[in-house]
Amino acid sequence: MRLQGKVAVITGAGSGMGESTARLFAKEGATVVATDINEQGVKNVVESIRAQGGEAIAVKHDVTSRASWEDVFAEVGATCGKLDILVNNAGIALAKPFLEQTEEDWARTYRINIDGVMLGTQYAIPLMTENGGGSIVNISSISALTGMAGAGAYTASKGAVRSLTKAAAVDYGKQNIRVNSVHPGYIVTPMSAPHMEHPDYKQHFLNQIALPNLGQADEVAAAVLFLASDEANHISGIELPVDGGVTAK
Repeated sequence: MRLQGKVAVITGAGSGMGESTARLFAKEGATVVATDINEQGVKNVVESIRAQGGEAIAVKHDVTSRASWEDVFAEVGATCGKLDILVNNAGIALAKPFLEQTEEDWARTYRINIDGVMLGTQYAIPLMTENGGGSIVNISSISALTGMAGAGAYTASKGAVRSLTKAAAVDYGKQNIRVNSVHPGYIVTPMSAPHMEHPDYKQHFLNQIALPNLGQADEVAAAVLFLASDEANHISGIELPVDGGVTAK
């Protein structure tokens, strides 16, 4: 197993890409601390992981709150005693034209998409340093690489995730802490499926990619697993698109 004996915190693990990552990490031997603002959702995921023989803990978590992050890492310390991996996955997207976005839209998007990553990184690095190193994987977006119509605040926030990733990789590499970003493209999740698989819109999304099919959450999880694992020991500061070839165009 690729993560045997590792402890991993995964935010936004109650559904979608976070859920797929939590399930895959547990299958690969990690003890997963799965967090989400949706308490029942993340509890359901953890119960399913345990039923299949995996090790997982569910924690209700608001990534915008420092106090909530303290609760998460208090649980990590009390239950696991160490931290090897942090996956900053929690995020939101507001589908609203740039000129219509309000200061409140902008602030909420940034609080979740970038402040949450910053806070998680601040709490994870001291624990990882005590343990001799670790891996942080931040979920950004292809919009951070190419731009995306109709989502100005989202695009800007995911660009910030990309830059924060590189900054942390440089600042903490000597402590053997690797920091990388994954950039999903058009991925079918419970949140996106009503749009991406809608008969009126699906062909539009398919036209954006080079491959014949839209992406799946477990394909993103596989990329996160690689970067989190010891197989990526000499990889830090990169952006890894999982986008079916969108950025190749």
